[in-house]
Amino acid sequence: MSKEANPRPKPATQASRKQWPIPKRRLSWFFADHQRAVSETFKFVSLKLGSSLFVWLLVGIALALPAALRLAQLNFVALDDGWQGRPGLSVYFQVAADSSDIVEVENLLQQNSSTIEVRLTDADQALREFMAASADSESLTTALSTLSANPLPASLQVSVNNQVTVDQLAALRLQLLQKAAVDDVVIEFTWLERLRSLTQLIERLGWILGCLFALGAVLVTAASVRLAIDGRLEELRVLSLVGATRAQIRRPFVYFGVFYGLGGAIVAAMLLAITLSAIETPLTALLGSYDLPVQVRGFDLPFLGSLLLMGLVLGVMGALLAVKQRIRGAQEAIY
Repeated sequence: MSKEANPRPKPATQASRKQWPIPKRRLSWFFADHQRAVSETFKFVSLKLGSSLFVWLLVGIALALPAALRLAQLNFVALDDGWQGRPGLSVYFQVAADSSDIVEVENLLQQNSSTIEVRLTDADQALREFMAASADSESLTTALSTLSANPLPASLQVSVNNQVTVDQLAALRLQLLQKAAVDDVVIEFTWLERLRSLTQLIERLGWILGCLFALGAVLVTAASVRLAIDGRLEELRVLSLVGATRAQIRRPFVYFGVFYGLGGAIVAAMLLAITLSAIETPLTALLGSYDLPVQVRGFDLPFLGSLLLMGLVLGVMGALLAVKQRIRGAQEAIY
């Protein structure tokens, strides 16, 4: 029998393959197919709960650190705003300085155009405040009462306007130190500049670590979805043979990414809540020493919504990355 009489059958192509029939009600079919994908994803995650919890933990840790840095940056900015109205100087005089020298320095500061308020604490008032603060220590109170002279100096607390720069305060400090009665001058504005520098550092570090950990979250999700695809390769080949589109094949795995991303974001929010609860006591003591209210800003509904959205986006990106690589290879092997 000749070769022409029995031609070899040609392999079916994607164009010649009969597609699934398209129902008349496309919208209801669309939602039904998504419902099917969600149901398959939920069933798979429930059956693989241990591995799913592991993925959620990895994604949650990857999201928690950049989110924590963002919270720190927001609270440093709030702390800076809370101190905006109180930059200034603290002038400490020599012990037993003459009252006329103290009045001279006080008048000099009051005549300065950048000065808002000058408050004098004389030596006797400083001693009373110190003894009141150390009332719990009887030995210290007894020792102070036995001294023949007051060991504490007088001081001036100077408030200046917000337009004063650190250089101007430094120049005023040098001018005050030239007075014989002045022992030391502390610029309270200096640590604000350091706080702002620290805020900028944390902000840039947050962006860098955020990008790195976001990449890690995408790769973790992609690896997990790839394992799920490998476990269903035979099913995917059958679906391809009967004419399923690529959108229908990849849809359940995109929902895998949604589940992993949202679960990781929830874990990240839980880790942040636990961390904030753990540092509440020392944070209260620290801010209370500066007479500042203890209120953690930023950990609110918009922040949590942004965290969930970020987890969702990263999960979908990881799923699409895995689907693009693995399903394309499976379909090319079929066709």
